[in-house]
Amino acid sequence: MAGTATAEAVTASRVNLEKVLVGAGSAIASLRSLVVQVAPKMANVLLLGESGTGKEVIARAIHDCSTRSRGPFVAVNCGAIPAELLESELFGHEKGAFTGAVSARKGRFEMAEGGTLFLDEIGDMPFDMQVKLLRVLQERTYERVGGTKAQKANVRIVAATHQNLESKVESGEFRMDLFYRLNVFPIDVPPLRERPEDVPLLAQRFIDLQQEQSGDVINLSREALEQLCQCEWPGNIRELGNLVERLTILYPGETIEPSQLPNRYNPEAGGESPAPRHDPKAVAQFIDELFNGLDEKSQDKVATLPMAAGDDREDLSGLFAAADDLPPVTPHVVDFQVGDIDLKEHLANIEKDLIFAALEHSDWVNAQAAKRLNLQRTTLVEKMRKYDIKRI
Repeated sequence: MAGTATAEAVTASRVNLEKVLVGAGSAIASLRSLVVQVAPKMANVLLLGESGTGKEVIARAIHDCSTRSRGPFVAVNCGAIPAELLESELFGHEKGAFTGAVSARKGRFEMAEGGTLFLDEIGDMPFDMQVKLLRVLQERTYERVGGTKAQKANVRIVAATHQNLESKVESGEFRMDLFYRLNVFPIDVPPLRERPEDVPLLAQRFIDLQQEQSGDVINLSREALEQLCQCEWPGNIRELGNLVERLTILYPGETIEPSQLPNRYNPEAGGESPAPRHDPKAVAQFIDELFNGLDEKSQDKVATLPMAAGDDREDLSGLFAAADDLPPVTPHVVDFQVGDIDLKEHLANIEKDLIFAALEHSDWVNAQAAKRLNLQRTTLVEKMRKYDIKRI
């Protein structure tokens, strides 16, 4: 029974992966695919990418999609702990092991037993600690500081860094043998500036989170979204989240125009505008596709939902009928006597039919169709892109 429950949890996590790793572009789709491929294995994973790209979110996704998902996920920032305390933090210590050790304490390896240990900023780990970590990875045992009893390390290791570890190996700052132990399955996490098509969906996710946390909500005009898609984003996804929080505090209930964006996100406010990073026509096109189905009035006024407090648009609540009043979907005829049925394809066809029916019944207004299907609007838009569903 436990094995069945774990398998069900893993399947649910993989289904929800699009909600965790948000985006509509090929880069994020490839990232999701890599997560699904490596999650069931015990291989060490090394996440490479700039700060703020969501490496810990990816590490949690790997854990949640693995058979260890019911075990603990323990994260430790190797660069945030003083070198003299890191060994005790990782392996624990016995009472009296050093001054101040008034009682025995578990380390992160012991806390993560049966689950996943996420070693963030592994490139900042002191050289002497690298030797001790390598021993644990090789022998799968460790000892508490001040102890003599060997303890088994039944943990999955996922490490991350924003540094170039190969360069640090060449300079002698990082052990080559540890690098290859960690680099079994490397995943390069692209920066946000290379994923402009993901900015609108990520922005909406942060808007939804702000609404859940504070009750305040903002909207982003189409022009503001186009501007944000052209930004450098040195702080990546974390920076976008911070910007949405700031705008929510400054302009609760408003539709944000480019003039309301801070100067660094609105070059025109600071003088001469640099050349855009991406083709403006292409940016406008994928935003059009993303919000295809919104009525013309809504497209002119706002590019995100839900409506802000006091919005003067027509009240749509009466149009959100129950799912059972959708027009009937013609079932696919399956010859069960054939013996070999592609269940995945069959279920995909049913999903496409339901999405198309909901859109038709909602006059292709994405927000209404999403309500009928009990989906987030952004999830519906991603599925429309996946299945290439367009108004005929």
